[in-house]
Amino acid sequence: MKRINMAKMLLWLVFSLPVLVHAQQNSAGKADIQGPNLASVNAAVAVVGSNDLVFGKNAERSVPIASITKVMTALVVLESGAPLNEWLVFQKRHTPAAANAYTRIRIGSQMRRADVLRIALMSSENFAAYTLARSHPGGFDKFVEAMNAKAEALGMTGTRFVDPTGLSAENLSTAGDLVKLVNAAAGYPEIQEFSTTNYFRGQFRKPRYSLSFGNTNALVHRESWGVGLSKTGYLSEAGRCLVMVSNMNGKQVVTVLLDSLGTRSPMGDAGRIKRWLDTGASGQVAKAARQYAQEKNAAYNAKVRGTTAALN
Repeated sequence: MKRINMAKMLLWLVFSLPVLVHAQQNSAGKADIQGPNLASVNAAVAVVGSNDLVFGKNAERSVPIASITKVMTALVVLESGAPLNEWLVFQKRHTPAAANAYTRIRIGSQMRRADVLRIALMSSENFAAYTLARSHPGGFDKFVEAMNAKAEALGMTGTRFVDPTGLSAENLSTAGDLVKLVNAAAGYPEIQEFSTTNYFRGQFRKPRYSLSFGNTNALVHRESWGVGLSKTGYLSEAGRCLVMVSNMNGKQVVTVLLDSLGTRSPMGDAGRIKRWLDTGASGQVAKAARQYAQEKNAAYNAKVRGTTAALN
């Protein structure tokens, strides 16, 4: 009789019975069921179309999500029914941005809504995301209200938005909630296409000029990953973040990675998740990343204790 590969058996159970088998890492980083070792402080993995996690790490903790916000921005734009071929005007901000909002786009110039949405997703252009909200049929404030209403409708109970760009650290969500968001967004071909565009030459008018934009996720350039949806994010308060739909172990998988130390850490974590699903190997994380995670977990736990004490 052939020996049964226990790692393969566990992974079969994880994919076949996601409700019954849930790998969860606690705030100390120790897994109840041995999952991948990750540099990201918070994470979630699920099969596309299901909100049940096959792996989670602090997946219910509400944290800043930086430009992952723009996935919700795209969802609200598309569900508003506003015409994608309409020319939008890049107006001067009516309120200051919460963080650095550098842009190469000229104030007063115009671009079609579809292309504004594309550069907001693929290149994380903050002025583009702001302009999408500013051009919403009900205006900027109504757009943010629609973002929160959509989050509530999706059952994202640990989520709130205050702006459409992610420049505010007050935009909060959980890794588990973002699985729900990605699953909803994956139903829109425009979000799939725009978020995974490798390079794009954007055309503007009044005045006429063009700008080149590149995708912020290096994995979209690798065919072997089969990335079907992507969004990166970064703020000092949020760390490096990534949400993605990609091919893993023969399935389309949602990966959510929040608060990593280095630029390449989310990509490394995605690779560790992919290997874990294929072989059961947990992988290794650099010492600096482990120390970063320990410090962030300690800070989160201290904040929770402080809040609890204040309520009592």
